[in-house]
Amino acid sequence: MAFNDDEKPSASNTGKTKGLVTMKQAKYFKDDAALTADTVTAEVEINATSSTVVREGLDLVAVLDVSGTMAEEKLESMKKAMVFVIMKLTPVDRLSIVTFSDGATRLNPLRSMTPAAQNDLRALVDGLKARGATNVKAGLETGLAVLADRVHTKARAASIFLMSDGHQNAGDARQVNPGQVAIYSFGFGQHSDHQLMSDIAKKSPGGTFSSVPDGSKVSVPFSQLLAGLLTVVAQDVELTLTPKTDDGDVDTIVVAPGTDYKTTTDAATGVTTITFGTLFAGEGRRVVITLTLKDVSASNNEEYDAPLAEAQHSYTAQGRPREAQVPQDIQIKRTPTPSQAPGASTKARQVQAEIARRNHAEAIRQARLLADDGLLDDARSKLVEAQKALDSIVLDDGRKLVTSLRAELAQLTKLMATKEIYEAQGRPYALASETSHGRQRYSARGGDEDSDVRLFATPRMDTYREQAKNFEKDPTAPVPTADEDVKQEVLANPISAVSTELAYYLRRAIEALQAIEKIVAPST
Repeated sequence: MAFNDDEKPSASNTGKTKGLVTMKQAKYFKDDAALTADTVTAEVEINATSSTVVREGLDLVAVLDVSGTMAEEKLESMKKAMVFVIMKLTPVDRLSIVTFSDGATRLNPLRSMTPAAQNDLRALVDGLKARGATNVKAGLETGLAVLADRVHTKARAASIFLMSDGHQNAGDARQVNPGQVAIYSFGFGQHSDHQLMSDIAKKSPGGTFSSVPDGSKVSVPFSQLLAGLLTVVAQDVELTLTPKTDDGDVDTIVVAPGTDYKTTTDAATGVTTITFGTLFAGEGRRVVITLTLKDVSASNNEEYDAPLAEAQHSYTAQGRPREAQVPQDIQIKRTPTPSQAPGASTKARQVQAEIARRNHAEAIRQARLLADDGLLDDARSKLVEAQKALDSIVLDDGRKLVTSLRAELAQLTKLMATKEIYEAQGRPYALASETSHGRQRYSARGGDEDSDVRLFATPRMDTYREQAKNFEKDPTAPVPTADEDVKQEVLANPISAVSTELAYYLRRAIEALQAIEKIVAPST
């Protein structure tokens, strides 16, 4: 069946696209490198604007488990969460609801969320009944078909919310190809196949897995990813790293583990491309690379600035063609008397902290694997080692990062106390943590609400978290739409509407001055 009956949406929140995604100057683990063969660890960081004035329209398909195990409290909680989602959307956004049990059913085409459509979809949600089996594969395939068959796709961010509380019993949803659609999965309750839901999310570009323990309010984790999807400022975001092998000092570039995005390297040129997909307002992506340097000591015995590579990012926005941004040089001082010690500058410590965060995430993964094998004592020991390693993070403004990482480890250690607690809550917590760290995007881990780890959360997510909590207390109270959220943000920071483009031109001016300085420096 073809699903090419999507409604034409209202025009998206359009505007200038310059400077929506920017790149910071590269940072280095150490301050210099030897003239002999050496290695350099560097960090390249790109950031989306914090302004939400310009965004892509959202095409969201909610793929909901209505099998028999979802009856009563779970179903009612999911219904309430869907009402919150519906009320947040605007006519710029479109929503389709797909349910699955023995099979899958599309309840409605992608509809522009006008007040009339909101009322219609709320009625559909209110009428949901729980019965039958758990055919996740059928639900996912149907949701993806709704998005694949769209007629109106320009400047639209296509995403899926997938929620299930059980184990699949027909086919394997892992085999479904998500294409370019981000899938945000939610494992509801201790009997959900959390590994399956995590695998589905990780197979999609930018998707995350969130854990929703029994008795939780689904509106809160839903609200966090919805906050991101309603602030997508750029799509098809890519970072290209071009090594200077012929006219520079580099032999190879290797992207460090822990960047859970599609990475391709041209065997002939060594050019590496990392594909990030969408960026939410206020999000960033950090890439750590290791560069192997040539031995130049035979031809050079003096200190100099060595060109290593070129970093360049690109993205699409508002349906306009991809535009490569101004490239930035990656270079380091090579000297006959290198320090070889980790750098002491603020930027060097930031690189060291990012490496420590990645090691922290790897420790969580290893602890989960030990716990899966029944070695809970060894798993907890691994987490204790990770706690001690955090003592090495020294940042001028690093208290928030260290506090979050410590809280994450402390919570996970508690959830590995017994086999029963681990299987009910510890495993999903660890899986959610892993996808969050790998994607550098917030996901709900499902621990104590008061100790919610807010790593990678954006300002809009913080706002929606409070709105969702208030909605759970009083579902009859008005919920601000996404457009009203933007108005409030602009009132709080009036310059935000023009700050993105202004910052872009200021950066270009600074780069021009730096280029001039390099040209005239040798003659002064």
